[in-house]
Order: sequence, then structure tokens, then C-alpha cells
Amino acid sequence: MLVIAKEPVAGRVKTRLCPPFSPAEAAELAAAALADTLETVLALPARRRVLVLDGRPGPWVPPGFEVVPQSAGGLDDRLAAAFGGCTGPALLVGMDTPQITAALLAPALAPGSWDGVGAWFGPAEDGGFWALGLADPDPALLRGVPMSVPETGAVQRHRLVEAGLAVRDLPVLVDVDTAADARRVASAAPGGRFASAFGRLTGAGVR
Repeated sequence: MLVIAKEPVAGRVKTRLCPPFSPAEAAELAAAALADTLETVLALPARRRVLVLDGRPGPWVPPGFEVVPQSAGGLDDRLAAAFGGCTGPALLVGMDTPQITAALLAPALAPGSWDGVGAWFGPAEDGGFWALGLADPDPALLRGVPMSVPETGAVQRHRLVEAGLAVRDLPVLVDVDTAADARRVASAAPGGRFASAFGRLTGAGVR
């Protein structure tokens, strides 16, 4: 299991939440989202758990994770490099979907889930993707895919199919980019740290 993430530092993460949130509040939400994500990944039946980090690790990284730095380059290069460090089937998620659960990811992690399957793909509502699993983690499957644009997910999935891979899909999720997204995600996972942080900040007068 791979988690690609940024160190939750004010002014460097979740900048599209500002306004209505301040940079410090956006970083607090990012930290909560990352904590929820890491907790879920710890509960998954993975042989190896890797946090692919832009920034410095801190005491917020729970035991059980290997931390490796993100490579240089665009997001496509960084994702490619993350997969390039794997030797077997690998499933990658980001820190923008704190509502993920073991049940949501179970189809890609169950016994036999890779039989005849070359890739698992988790589309996001905004046109991107929140999860990508590769049976053979070939970095070339990601390099050159335009990232952070409305067609990112379609281009990435087409790349997989074009490579001859049998692709199976995970559910469509909302990822946290805007304050409206944050409200929807908090509602979808009301028991998590993200929902708690969102409720506390909005209760303090943030709209």
C-alpha cells in the first residue's frame, strides 16, 4: 500500500480551501485527513505500507509505515517513481479522501483480487482518481498523464486499457479540494478526525 501525501504545513497544503479557511485551518484539515487515511491503511491486509512524502516526517506518522521522499518532477513523475519502488502488486491512495474505509478498498485487497486483473482504478467526481492499483507497477503507465485537470482520470484509465490491462473500478469518491467538498466528505465520514476538525472550525464561524 502506498500513500502519497504532503507534510501538513500551513500555506503548502489544501490552498484551495482558502478562503473561507485560513492557511493554518487548511493545514489542520489536511493533517486530519492524512491521519484518517493512514489509520485506514494500517488496518488493511498489506505486506508493506509506504508513505511517499513531500516534506519532513514527524511524530504524526504512525508506526508501521516506511517513509520515502517524493521524487522531483510533476505529479505524474512522482506517482511513477512511487510505483517504481515496488516489486509486486501495489495500490496507491492519496490524502484527499479521508472517507476511505477498508470495505471500500476490499475488492482490490481480497484473496484473488488480482487474478486476471492488471489494474484497479478509483475515479474521483472531479475527473481525477483517488486510487490506482497496478499488478505490475510500471512507471511508464503514469508518466506523461496530465495531472490536476478535468480529464486526468479518463486519460489515466485509457492509458491502462491501451497497455492491454484488464481494469476493474472502485467506487467514485469526492476528494477534498474546496470547502464544499470538505463539507460533503465530513458528512460521509462523520466519525473521523477530518469530520471532527471540520465541525470544530465551522462551528468557530468559518463558512
